[in-house]
Amino acid sequence: MAELSLRAAEAADLEAAAAIYNEGIADRIATFETEARTPADLEPWLREPGPFVVAEQAGAVLGFARVGPYSDRCVYEGVGEHAVYVARDARGRGLGRELLIALTGAAEEAGFYKLTSRVFTDNAASLGAHRAAGFETIGVQRRHGQLDGEWKDCVLLEILIGPGAA
Repeated sequence: MAELSLRAAEAADLEAAAAIYNEGIADRIATFETEARTPADLEPWLREPGPFVVAEQAGAVLGFARVGPYSDRCVYEGVGEHAVYVARDARGRGLGRELLIALTGAAEEAGFYKLTSRVFTDNAASLGAHRAAGFETIGVQRRHGQLDGEWKDCVLLEILIGPGAA
């Protein structure tokens, strides 16, 4: 089996990343978004200050994780909101955990001190990957939003890194 590579995303990865993200949208377990995204929609992610990491094996992108801005308020500089997505046919192999570990290291190198995210309470795979990568549950945000007319609760997760963990 070909070796897994975790690396910074490039423009050539956006088509695969959009396809993986669209699987997450279609599956209705990972995001409140309902409209499919194009590679052009994801292109701004390459310019954000937070890391954008892909997992590649045998020339195919199998998943990605990225850090976006948590807030534009200066007091939250160093806090990143993150997301992780794994292609359907690559799930169940620990790839989400590997992506989160790589993302955490890259975020620390980029000067972040905390990563945070919200995960649907019924997304057991993502919750497991986060916990296996060292993220802690901070609480549950009840009725955080509606998806297809149904209220969804979200688990609030975070990890302290760099100076935040000291």
